[in-house]
Amino acid sequence: MTTTPARPEDQPPAQVPALPATVLGYPRIGPNRAIKKALEAHWRGGDVAALREAIHAHRARTLGRLAGLGLESDSAIPADGAVIDQVLDASVLLGLVPRRFREAGFSATSPDTGEGLALVSALARGTSTVEPLELTKWFDTNYHYYVPEIEPDVGFSAQTDAVVERFRAFRDLAAETAGAALPRPTLLGPVSFLLLAKAVSSAESPTGGTDGALAQESRFDRLDELVAAYSALLGALHDAGAAWVQLEEPALASDGWDVPREQIVTGLRTAYTAFAGLTARPALFVPVSYGTAGDDALAALGAAGVEAVGLDLERGALPAKEGLAPLAGRTVAAGIVGGLNVWRTDVARAAGLLDQLRERHEGPVTVSSSTSLLHVPHDAARETQLDPQVAGWLAFADQKVGEVLALAGHLTAGPDALEGLRADDASRRRLRERHPQVRVEAVRRRLDEVLPEDRRRAAAEHRRAAQEAALDLPPLPTTTIGSFPQTSEIRRVRAAHRRGALDQQGYEEAIRGQIADCIRRQEDLGLDVLVHGEAERNDMVQYFAENLEGFITTTHGWVQSYGSRCLRPPILFGDVHRPAPITVEWTRYAASLTRRPVKGMLTGPVTILAWSFVRDDQPLAATADQIALALRDEVEDLQAAGTRIIQVDEPALRELLPLQVAHRPEYLRWSVESFRLATSAAKPDTQLHTHLCYSEFETVIDAIDALDADVTTLEASRSGFEVVTALAEHGFSRGIGPGVWDIHSPRVPGVDELIERLRLAAEVLDPQIVWSNPDCGLKTRGWEETEASLRHLVNATAVVRAELARVPAGV
Repeated sequence: MTTTPARPEDQPPAQVPALPATVLGYPRIGPNRAIKKALEAHWRGGDVAALREAIHAHRARTLGRLAGLGLESDSAIPADGAVIDQVLDASVLLGLVPRRFREAGFSATSPDTGEGLALVSALARGTSTVEPLELTKWFDTNYHYYVPEIEPDVGFSAQTDAVVERFRAFRDLAAETAGAALPRPTLLGPVSFLLLAKAVSSAESPTGGTDGALAQESRFDRLDELVAAYSALLGALHDAGAAWVQLEEPALASDGWDVPREQIVTGLRTAYTAFAGLTARPALFVPVSYGTAGDDALAALGAAGVEAVGLDLERGALPAKEGLAPLAGRTVAAGIVGGLNVWRTDVARAAGLLDQLRERHEGPVTVSSSTSLLHVPHDAARETQLDPQVAGWLAFADQKVGEVLALAGHLTAGPDALEGLRADDASRRRLRERHPQVRVEAVRRRLDEVLPEDRRRAAAEHRRAAQEAALDLPPLPTTTIGSFPQTSEIRRVRAAHRRGALDQQGYEEAIRGQIADCIRRQEDLGLDVLVHGEAERNDMVQYFAENLEGFITTTHGWVQSYGSRCLRPPILFGDVHRPAPITVEWTRYAASLTRRPVKGMLTGPVTILAWSFVRDDQPLAATADQIALALRDEVEDLQAAGTRIIQVDEPALRELLPLQVAHRPEYLRWSVESFRLATSAAKPDTQLHTHLCYSEFETVIDAIDALDADVTTLEASRSGFEVVTALAEHGFSRGIGPGVWDIHSPRVPGVDELIERLRLAAEVLDPQIVWSNPDCGLKTRGWEETEASLRHLVNATAVVRAELARVPAGV
């Protein structure tokens, strides 16, 4: 890093506009999922003009809605222009297009044009000839981002025209719909961009692996070049009239990166000192979300000369007076309205934090959300079917905007401004404590009676022998992860049943027909272990929430998970228990149609926890164990019905991993113990599977092993099959199915590439433990591509089986 930035004290004096109360972002899918629908229509061959029109209408609605909710001041409304993902958006605006896409005819351009939308779609989904960017979890949330690839011979190229055109479009829309309030452009900051990216060789291996000679730390060798690109974007935004720009640095909340913290903080200071030294730029607002920023980061930002810093005071700690000292004279935005949950803000706690912050900080204080509100639904007022009392505890994005403004009033008008809100909040909290489902004594007694042996199974060697005798599976057994295409017909059946147009008998007959069709197709393809296809399930978590006590589900509570994929997270508000079996009859029916084994399919306790909005009045570990006991009952009932393979999915195990390394062992302890409580009822001859997806597995491989599943299937193809080497180095000895094709891309994998990946798995791991499978469920795919891909999987498996049969034993 050779940049020699101007010192902040050398800057010409400038009049910095006040940063108003604000939110860090807003849901980008639309209250009725207009953007999801428009994207998918375009991907099915629809006119790009219709997609652009939908994006324009959504942006206009968002600006008007936020202004109508009270964000009326200049720079109060964030102008997040990302359609698919903010990290992907930053990659394109920085001109970072991987070589394989350039060679396929794509080039860096505005993501708002037809060509740009084609580019971001290709980066996210791949094409028939080019594999997409890796997809992985966004910090410890259920949102996923697309991993930027930094190649040594592909440079950054700031798309200044694109960022100006976007800002002007937002500005003009604001003038039309939001009372002419000037919006605030938002971008992922440079340090977080580098940490979230991966270094990739210019000539990747066929499996997409990174070059071992290109260490991840080398990403920071590109900092000067990246700073120059960001500087160009900032200068262009200033010339276009932007008063503030939001540069988000959420990566500072974690200390678990592969780059030393000292190097990160040095890079932070270098970058922002360079930005602050620009003679023509907007004011800089740098929020740090998802946890505590750290005194070292605050000192670096203060020394650099940024005008405002945002603190997450929901998940992070309030800095001491000494930690805030470097920010003297700068604005601090207190993120006291939670962006990751749907509970109303604790008004007394929030007001107390604001008072403490004002006492400790020598400078202006304002109020913001703790994170972007993209993690929560749009509007709780639309949920008219909920228990009215529970509904009164909720705040979605629109309600959180109101809370931000109300708490900002505490700063300007004093404590009396919150008097009515305090009383109302206290009353609601008392009612919540007395709600009959919040505390169920029978559930709590059962949990108190759990013994250590309730979390343990028989020895793995004993189980393996019993399962081999019971199942008699071939080498490299073929299977899928669980779900099969959720067709329009299936959705129509469920919708008709939900609105009363189809009675229970008609519904069950229709679902049985779908299950029978799914079993027949799998048998025709030649798969070894079948699934019933999950036609009855709207979502792998919501379905269980609808059948367990302690949850409520919403009608309009959609949030974005990745790309166009949206889900409605259940709301877990009370003690959890199972009133009746959930999956047994569907699994029993599927098994009656075939002589091949059929897996029972359950969602694990940690994933149900992670993909729900969870009660905040008791430890997560206790809630996870309540869910585990409900699932344990389901495991026992499946066994009693004759099911000999049971899969308990835990794709979110890595997701909840704390951002601070010191807190990880305790989380991994209770999350593993909860899974084992749910599954230890499985008998030795019952083969227990689990599934994990889209995470950096290497960081939790000990925990994956500790789950003690007989077979673990996981995502591997989109992350370059890197996990296979990590599993081998770990000495993983039980069944393992590294997914050999990426089901989130519409491309059908070729037989040769599947053969290559299966060969690699069989070479690096013990071939006797390797399974052959896709890397996730198939519900988002169509039948044509699903059957073609599975046919290729079966054919590739046959080739590698034949090769293994020719290898002498012990070689």
